[in-house]
Amino acid sequence: MAYRILKQLTDVFISAAGLIAIAPFWPFIAIAIKLNSSGPVLIKLDRISQGRIIKIYKFRSMKDGAHFLKKNLAHLNERRDGPFFKIKNDPRLTRTGKILRKFRIDEFPQLINVLKGELSLVGPRPHEPEEISLYPEEYKNLILAKAGVTGLSQVNGASSLPFLKEIEFDSYYVKNRSLGLDLKIILKTILILFTDPTGV
Repeated sequence: MAYRILKQLTDVFISAAGLIAIAPFWPFIAIAIKLNSSGPVLIKLDRISQGRIIKIYKFRSMKDGAHFLKKNLAHLNERRDGPFFKIKNDPRLTRTGKILRKFRIDEFPQLINVLKGELSLVGPRPHEPEEISLYPEEYKNLILAKAGVTGLSQVNGASSLPFLKEIEFDSYYVKNRSLGLDLKIILKTILILFTDPTGV
C-alpha cells in the first residue's frame, strides 16, 4: 500500500515537472513537425495498460496515417521472433520525426498519460493490443499491469532485445517492483538519454 501511494506521488511530481520543463519548447517542436509534413502535431496511439486500451500521446514522427501503411511494410519487419514490429530505417518517418525519435523527444507527451493515471513512469513497456494478444500464456499477467514510460526492458536493450527476453524483463519487474528498483530504472533512463538516447 505504502509503495503504491509513494509511486503515485512520484509519478505526479516528476511528470508535472517534466511537462513544465519542456513546455517552452512545444511551440518549436510543433512548428518543426508542421513545416515538415501535414497532419496533427500530437497523435494518440492504442496501447494496453491495466487490462484496457488507452490512448497514449506522442509527438507525430511519421507521415499522417502511417499506421495504415504498416501491413504493406510487414516484409521489412526486423523483429521476426515475435509479434513486435520494428524497421530501423522506417520509410514512414519524416525528417523531423527522425530527430524526434533519435533523442526520444516524441515520447515526452506520454507524461500527460502519467498525470492522468493511465501510465506510470516505470512499468512494463506499453504495446499494441494485437501484439499483447499474442503473448505466451505465462506472460498474460503483464496485460493487467500499469504500463510505464520507461521500464526494465527499455533500459536493458529496448526494442533490440529478443521478444521473449523483453517480456521476461517486464515480468521480472512486475513481480519484484519496489521504490528502489523504480529509482534505479529512472536514473539509468536519464543516463542513457544523455549518453545514448537511441538505447532507450
